[in-house]
Amino acid sequence: MRDPAGLYDLNQEVGDVPRGLHLVAGLTGFADAGAAVSQLGAYLLETLDHRVVASFDSDALLDYRARRPVITFDGDHLTDFRPAELKLYLMKDELGHPFLFLSGYEPDFQWERFSAAVLQLIEKYRVASTTWVHAIPMPVPHTRPLSVTVSGNRRELIDGFSVWRPRTQAPANALHLVEYRLQELGHPTTGFVLLVPHYLADTEYPVAALSALESVSAATSLIFPTDRLREEGREFVARVDDQVENNPELARLVGTLEERHDTYMEDNPVRSPLTDVHGSLPTADDIAAELEKFLAGRRDDDRDAEQGL
Repeated sequence: MRDPAGLYDLNQEVGDVPRGLHLVAGLTGFADAGAAVSQLGAYLLETLDHRVVASFDSDALLDYRARRPVITFDGDHLTDFRPAELKLYLMKDELGHPFLFLSGYEPDFQWERFSAAVLQLIEKYRVASTTWVHAIPMPVPHTRPLSVTVSGNRRELIDGFSVWRPRTQAPANALHLVEYRLQELGHPTTGFVLLVPHYLADTEYPVAALSALESVSAATSLIFPTDRLREEGREFVARVDDQVENNPELARLVGTLEERHDTYMEDNPVRSPLTDVHGSLPTADDIAAELEKFLAGRRDDDRDAEQGL
């Protein structure tokens, strides 16, 4: 394997990076239900002080034809070109405590080399712990607190927060490989999987971003500004509740999800909240097809209204 350091450039202008900081990571890629990770990255970069520590080589890691950069066409010429970015930032939380944040796209290529590069940076800066988040769609109701599944080697977080603990095989994220390598080294690492209502998976669901921040806070004791996300989350849920309330069939479908969730949470903390008493998975398409179609139609109407159509 070629030198992992060749995948990134260090910013020589950033100065000394404190050792022993927490590393937080979230990469957009295969699954980002509720746009949880993309919202997390945008929100932190918008609200917190930050400086670039390292920039990764997109030409080596990114499939441009699968995730094409955005250009701006202005009448008869191009005025802007915006390639995807993957960077390590030095940030400060709301109380001024520094931490590292790895944000951007999930690499398409060279996962082993990328993983080795991240481990190299973790060693260089003597990172205290690594915490990452991603989100997957699940047949769970939006009317209940958003749950998480926790992986890694920090037992106190797994015992305290992990609601669903399946034994299964699933498509991996590049950060799964990073976590796996860190576990081999005994480095404190935690992965939070947010279980987002699957009928809201294609929206920008503020509650998912808020849950991501709360999960990171639980693992690192970092404090983040959340007032705006909380308000956006309340407004978003109120709109969904209004849609459900005015459609009896949709209300029955959401009620089915609520019943399964509540039965699991109250009576059996081991069995998955997604299964019935016989251990069978409900068919998500049957449970929420009409709800998903209805909400998709409303999203289209909202987009048209925003564009003045």
